[in-house]
Amino acid sequence: MPQSLVIQVGQCGNQIGSRFWEQALAEHSQTNRKAIYDESMATFFQNIERRGKRRAAVPVGDGTGQIKGLEARGLMIDMEEGVINAMDGSPLRELFTPDQILTATSGSGNNWAVGHHHYGVQYGDHLRDMIRKQAEACDALQSVFLIHSLGGGTGSGLGTRIAAFLADELPDVYRFATVVAPSPQHDDVVTSPYNAVLALRHLAEHADAVVPVENQALMDICAHAGVTDPKADTKPFGAMNQIVAQLMLNMTASMRFPGSLNVDINEITMNLVPFPALKYLLASMSPVAVRPAAGAPAASVRVDRRVDQMFTEAFQPEAQLIKCNPRTSVYVACAAMARGALQVSDLRRNIDRIQKQLQFVWWNQEGWKTGLCHVPPATTTESLLTLSNNTCIAQSFAGIKTRFMKLYTRKANMHHYTEYMEKAEFTDALASLNSVIAEYRQVERDPGPQDVEDDDWEAWARAQVRGRVGSGMNGV
Repeated sequence: MPQSLVIQVGQCGNQIGSRFWEQALAEHSQTNRKAIYDESMATFFQNIERRGKRRAAVPVGDGTGQIKGLEARGLMIDMEEGVINAMDGSPLRELFTPDQILTATSGSGNNWAVGHHHYGVQYGDHLRDMIRKQAEACDALQSVFLIHSLGGGTGSGLGTRIAAFLADELPDVYRFATVVAPSPQHDDVVTSPYNAVLALRHLAEHADAVVPVENQALMDICAHAGVTDPKADTKPFGAMNQIVAQLMLNMTASMRFPGSLNVDINEITMNLVPFPALKYLLASMSPVAVRPAAGAPAASVRVDRRVDQMFTEAFQPEAQLIKCNPRTSVYVACAAMARGALQVSDLRRNIDRIQKQLQFVWWNQEGWKTGLCHVPPATTTESLLTLSNNTCIAQSFAGIKTRFMKLYTRKANMHHYTEYMEKAEFTDALASLNSVIAEYRQVERDPGPQDVEDDDWEAWARAQVRGRVGSGMNGV
């Protein structure tokens, strides 16, 4: 069974990561009550036996051996110590050895250039060694999940530097970036538009797929679920982080547990990313149920949903983890990944029902990927995750560009960046973002070969391929 690494970078990335590991253990504990180290557990964890100062990895073998001690297949990285130090003494901290942790003291000061060019160079060799060591501990490494923010300094800057390291060190391993994009309504970092645009350029080059989420969308989902008062000033960060963590666990459920329609992680990129430039996936989930944090009083939070209701909710704008409305735009492709005691016929029936309400590109009218894992999340009896490649992401990127231009036209705060980087990087990053926006808008405007005669079809198709290749959009 393939394995995955999880690399969490910056304050945001490490807070989400801590909830990810907590929920991953909760999911496995509900199906693995005898503490057996099997293929499922090996996806994200090593089995380590310690004898004094010596440690040895225990292989899965025949899948009946006992768990000796678990270590996460992952890295915790932050240029401040606060979030990672806060884990000291907690059970989750025991999942990581000192070799899996890198911290500094001064931070990146909300400056992408400091994280990318200063710390990225200072710790570059050490980070590469950390990545290699984790990869060598895997028998069949298939994917790496990178978690960080776009608006901060360490997450956006050092996170995208690590994405480049991954492309160099592990070119055949799938690279997924789960990134938290800045929201104009709740953004306390003045320079976040700079950081986001600079980071997006490098993700466009080095990630195989990017799943952006927004704080405002997460807050609205929490309020709708009754987790927080929508009028309150404080943000329910714990619940917001858990939603993102559950997104990642639902994406990888078929890697870890049995099901009728397993979706391997490489199938997500193969089916949802038709061209390298169109790699941004919108996520939604139904239902949303928040598990108490570690150490909090136990509470029953399991939620029952009829499958029809889950599909209806998941395709509503309010369910999207980024503020946009895919129903008003064009779907390039879509995946529906369900968990629980559902039937394949339930999924097929609902896809047929929902598809009539959605607009797909003319060349991929049947652009659905379906998955069904029989093991539910720890917080619900059934769940549905949708991942869609939709042209409405151009609207979100255009909003980030607008905020970027307000600063950039005035050259505001730019001197803080040019201490560490060339001014041309701003121009290159803006051009990269403009290209992504233009590619999605081109797909949205494409009416299809309505006037092409049957005998001209091959010539028309060849012309389209030449156009894609010329714009850097080579087919997968």
